[in-house]
Amino acid sequence: MAPQIALLVNPAARGGRSVRLLEPVVRRLHAGGADVSVLAGLSAADALEQACTAVAERPDALVAFGGDGLVHLAVQAVAGTDVPLGIIPAGTGNDIADALGIPHKDPLAAARSVLRMKTRVIDVARIRAGEADELFAGVVCCGFDSRVNERANRLTWPPGMGKYLVATVQELSSFRPIPFRITLDDDEVIEKEAMLVAVGNTRSYGAGMRVCPDARPDDGLLDVVILSAVGKGEFLRVFPSVYRGAHVVHPAVSQRRVRSVRLEAPDVIVYADGERIGPVPVTCEVRPGALRVIV
Repeated sequence: MAPQIALLVNPAARGGRSVRLLEPVVRRLHAGGADVSVLAGLSAADALEQACTAVAERPDALVAFGGDGLVHLAVQAVAGTDVPLGIIPAGTGNDIADALGIPHKDPLAAARSVLRMKTRVIDVARIRAGEADELFAGVVCCGFDSRVNERANRLTWPPGMGKYLVATVQELSSFRPIPFRITLDDDEVIEKEAMLVAVGNTRSYGAGMRVCPDARPDDGLLDVVILSAVGKGEFLRVFPSVYRGAHVVHPAVSQRRVRSVRLEAPDVIVYADGERIGPVPVTCEVRPGALRVIV
């Protein structure tokens, strides 16, 4: 019997440039014997509603054709069900796909992986901030990095990753260390000034920044990485090493593995999987084995 695939599409991925990849991907899935239904929401809410409706009809897979933001949305629909999530990376970063070993620069190779239907069970995490209550599969950022996201989202130029570089320079000029209160597993409290705090189910965000390099998506734990307050010169020296995951050896960086973490800080917006969640305080709690993903 032909596998029934619900293909969730983000037409705006890569500034709309990924749309030209959609037809070859659909052709490849059809050639592999799949019956494909394309879901393209007019908004994030519409896309989520379509995804949930599709999952209720129990397809063989819900496949996200887009970047980490679309994967984040798809996770809301499939987590806790027996419908597996497929990923065909077509976004700017594709960090979740990369962490799971899915071809993150070759959509047709990822489509072939979907057709094989080999699945892996991984964790997700629940994140609560104010009225927001969602799930995430990748990394939560809170601090300098989330403020850069806030700036970048207000920019209309340059396109792609260029706006994040511009936003980084702009934020660095005025940034001051943030006083955090961090509660680990409800019983250990850390109070300190920090540049950022990241909570990782997987290892990277921002198109390859391995902020939580040792995070494993199937260990039932979340990795918490804290970069304590440092001067701007030292921050500029250390920050590029995040692409190799080498920043964790710096004396200002600490790592912990926990089941839950609560972050409190003034004037900080939190992002998960690159998506804006809302202002802190925020609580993250792991949900072991809640997601089946095609790898």
